[in-house]
Amino acid sequence: IGVGLVGFGLFFLLFGILLYFDSVLLAFGNLLFLSGLVFIIGFRRTFTFFFQRPKLKGTSFFFGGLIVVLMRWPILGMLLEAYGFITLFRSFFPVAFGFLGSLANIPLLSKV
Repeated sequence: IGVGLVGFGLFFLLFGILLYFDSVLLAFGNLLFLSGLVFIIGFRRTFTFFFQRPKLKGTSFFFGGLIVVLMRWPILGMLLEAYGFITLFRSFFPVAFGFLGSLANIPLLSKV
């Protein structure tokens, strides 16, 4: 359920951006993404992830952007959310890029 909610959330976010920052789709995508995250890792771990002392700046920008999108200023809200997302997941990016680099070592994918 959680992976489906996150997937639909990302779909609605992308669709909202493609439709010239439609605030309803962006807000719905944000809520689906966050609820999917809660379903995947649990409420307590989600809460502790967002409200760690080093990540409070990213959390405030992310949730502030969500509130700005809900107030129907979608471009400013998405900019705030993007900055908060990058700040929150800064430590995860090297792991993700390392994983993508290791995909070249798979025999069938390396030929492609």
